[in-house]
Amino acid sequence: MARSALTGTRIRERRLAIRRPQADVARAAGISAAYLNLIEHNRRRVGADLLARIAQALGVSARALDEDSESGIVIALREAAAALPPVAPAEGDIAPEADRIEEFVNRFPGWAARLADRQSRIGALERRVEALSERLTHDPFLSSALHEVLSVVTSIRSTAAILAEGGDIPAPMQARFHQNVHDDSLRLSAVAGDLARYLDRAEEDAPLPVLPMDEATAWMARQGWHLAALEGPGAVRPEDLVAASGLRGPARDLALGYARQAASDAALMPLEAFVALAREEAQDPGRIAARMDLPVAAVMRRLATLPEGAGLVPLGLAVCDGAGVLVFRKPLPGFPLPRLGGTCPLWPLYEALTDPGRPIRRSVEIAAREPRRYLADAYCALRHPMGASGPQLAHAYMLFRASPAGPGPVIAAGLACRICPRDACPARREPSVLGATTARNGAAAG
Repeated sequence: MARSALTGTRIRERRLAIRRPQADVARAAGISAAYLNLIEHNRRRVGADLLARIAQALGVSARALDEDSESGIVIALREAAAALPPVAPAEGDIAPEADRIEEFVNRFPGWAARLADRQSRIGALERRVEALSERLTHDPFLSSALHEVLSVVTSIRSTAAILAEGGDIPAPMQARFHQNVHDDSLRLSAVAGDLARYLDRAEEDAPLPVLPMDEATAWMARQGWHLAALEGPGAVRPEDLVAASGLRGPARDLALGYARQAASDAALMPLEAFVALAREEAQDPGRIAARMDLPVAAVMRRLATLPEGAGLVPLGLAVCDGAGVLVFRKPLPGFPLPRLGGTCPLWPLYEALTDPGRPIRRSVEIAAREPRRYLADAYCALRHPMGASGPQLAHAYMLFRASPAGPGPVIAAGLACRICPRDACPARREPSVLGATTARNGAAAG
């Protein structure tokens, strides 16, 4: 297998570093000095066997000379370059030469490794901020503990203000106020201690408190999102499948709802024929629904839960109710779906809620250190489970896939306002804990 042209530069750098003549290395590797010279100047590619002989002559492993050894570093440096703000020509700054990253890694491996390590650390800290942000939003213990802290502090301040004003306060009343301050201080100390111990125990990647939907979703994920037991002539009943899952209570009820829906979709859209049609129509839910004369929402569910290895592009799926709360989440790498509400209002998912029954296709760029683009199909389906006199229920679906190009203008979106670094967003609901938005809002408040 041919190696990258930069392998030759690595060979030359190593040979010069150990001060070994080119002719000696060439002789040891069984090639001519002229041929080695061409390799070192990136004018000849080097195969695996020859690379191993040259590496042995230079006293290093073949991996140290192969581009694969630096692939992780190169990826990290590309992420770092993509995360930098755009350079304003008027400021005289020089943009990083992203097209020369491999050359930089080869010429200055020590600096490259340090910078890549720093980038990895920054990424880990950002993920930590996101996790803590979600904990602060959805962790019931943290919510109650912070509420308790604020309540006790307010009580102490109120009592202290009365005592500070002085005036004619009877001695028994003063003693009672002092006792209240003492008791509240002990209470505050206890709550703060519990909170500190709780946070100390929480590991960086510790899971958030499990909700019923988390359990049901995790069960679906363990099945690969495809409930194969519900397919074909020998299909089992959804009730029997879920009974063997070990789920209990509300999580079991949610999983049973998912399984029943999957069984219904499988009956409408037999697997083999549907996969063939999905390939033919490039997994376009609107076209597939039209050809099969089936609801778009059902086709979206089926597309998102096809088995791996079917030769199709991986798809994510988000489903929300009329209140905008996610009721089903199948994420994709780079596009995680928040566990509860508070998602980005710019998602096509919510546009579909305003225009039920019309298929919507949009290109979306999700803000991150290295923004990623997705092609999203959205559709809102209406139901009237209680007839014409009952309420109208809406469920919006968004099927999405990684795609560098798509139709129309790109929607600059995020995951949720609190963790979105986009500074100038017209749909922002609250300041972000990342980026310049937080700093600017804080300065304005000051």
